[in-house]
Amino acid sequence: MLLWAAAVRVVIDCDDKARVTGAEPEAESSTMSSGRVQLSDLNDFITPGQACIKPVEVQREEGKPAKIAIEPDGSYMQLKEDGTKVKLEKAKITLNDCLACSGCVTSAESVLIEKQNHKELENAVQNKKEGSLVCVCISQQSYASLAVRFDISAVEACQRLVTFFKSIGVDYVFDVTVGRSIALRESARELVSRVRNPMEGSPVPVLASSCPGWICYAEKTHPEALPFISKVKSPQQIMGALVKYHFAPQLGVKPQDVFMVAVMPCFDKKLEASRQDFYSDIYRTRDVDCVIVSHEVETMLEERKLRLNDVEMGQLDSVLRPGHFDQVVGHVGSGSGGYLHHVLLYAARELHGVEMSEVEMVSRRGEDYKDTQVCVDGKPVLKMATAYGFRNIQNIIRRVKRNKCPYQYVEIMACPKGCVNGGGQIRHADPTMKDVTPTLVARQYHAVPAKNAWDDERVATLLDALDAEREQQKQKQGPEQQKQVREQEQGEDSVAADAVVLLPSNEQLFFTKYHRVEATIMPQFEAW
Repeated sequence: MLLWAAAVRVVIDCDDKARVTGAEPEAESSTMSSGRVQLSDLNDFITPGQACIKPVEVQREEGKPAKIAIEPDGSYMQLKEDGTKVKLEKAKITLNDCLACSGCVTSAESVLIEKQNHKELENAVQNKKEGSLVCVCISQQSYASLAVRFDISAVEACQRLVTFFKSIGVDYVFDVTVGRSIALRESARELVSRVRNPMEGSPVPVLASSCPGWICYAEKTHPEALPFISKVKSPQQIMGALVKYHFAPQLGVKPQDVFMVAVMPCFDKKLEASRQDFYSDIYRTRDVDCVIVSHEVETMLEERKLRLNDVEMGQLDSVLRPGHFDQVVGHVGSGSGGYLHHVLLYAARELHGVEMSEVEMVSRRGEDYKDTQVCVDGKPVLKMATAYGFRNIQNIIRRVKRNKCPYQYVEIMACPKGCVNGGGQIRHADPTMKDVTPTLVARQYHAVPAKNAWDDERVATLLDALDAEREQQKQKQGPEQQKQVREQEQGEDSVAADAVVLLPSNEQLFFTKYHRVEATIMPQFEAW
């Protein structure tokens, strides 16, 4: 059961009746309400420091209501039928318990960033053992945010970050472009496949899966939407898998000996990295071990009394092979990765023979809800949308549930203005710049030389290398390796320390699945 510390005193009946008394807080950004309770001061993304509390566990008999009182000193008391009070202990929660809705489970900063902060990166570097690696990959939105903070170009910010991270002991620094090129390609193929081969369990519309806040929310509150969600992993998780299972083995390093860090624009990415789906029971390691957000990088620089402007520029490492380097490039499309752009152009060509180079978006409910369509002989044949922020997500979900969604694909992001405005981005000290900063970050994001994911020649090179590596492993398999393959296929808990690292299939590297998660949340709050 979850409670909000939104008033001086709250009494809640656990049989789904709620009564809030006392002074209501002044709403700063939005108000969400149901028929019985009103919640104020909620944002659309997770961020530490929200005015909410940890849940408490209530002991009650089946069919009988239980009452909880929040005392003036902040303690929780269960009210018995005889009028006595019993003090309740706060329940212990982890990242995996977070609903990603900015209003319930996450209370203190430590809840979100325990084992997911820049100190963990520094500890990994300091305690690095011989034969192990510490690697970092940087998102385009993050280095664009740092570019605005230090008044330099985004390309320059990225190159200076390479040198900074290596100066503190990081071995290799990548960006996420290759992983995102793969995600964009596979997302486009997935939609075309679903349209051409409709089958139960893979319906249309396809809802983008790169935002973990939206995914977490859907799994815990809207399980009926799960079949519509794309099965393609996010660029963060694809990069983590590529580094651990393709790049590191070329250096003789096993996946469990790589500490993989991602620099991302939002706190939800910490939740994503902690998902059990992205943990290997075989090698006992996560695809991504730690996520730090943009402002944590700023903190790391401040702790060393450094300005990013004063750091020399370096070259991004290539995930294809050690000793090779990459240029700083981005993708065409939105500041959230360009998913709709790539999916629409590919689908128009493959499904209807329409060649397009540009996508014209029409605002429907402000900048956070836009759509576009492709017409053939004057009739619309494809319609897609971008929906940012939970208000717009709710609108899409309602349409999907009623089977009245007019779109074939929706690029969904939890944060208003998308990933350039993620909760972990650097905020301007001047409150009047609150709405200006995301615009400046978006401008820096789009100033990076951009290409279409289908023109990224590195993807073809990488896929060929993965196929060749698997074939080579297959040819070298003796009795022991064959046994190891069988054990991995059968889901053995782990492998011997000296076992050969077998490259997972592309399906395992690039795709995942989503599942219903039971969330202890009262029905009042499910009706957002």
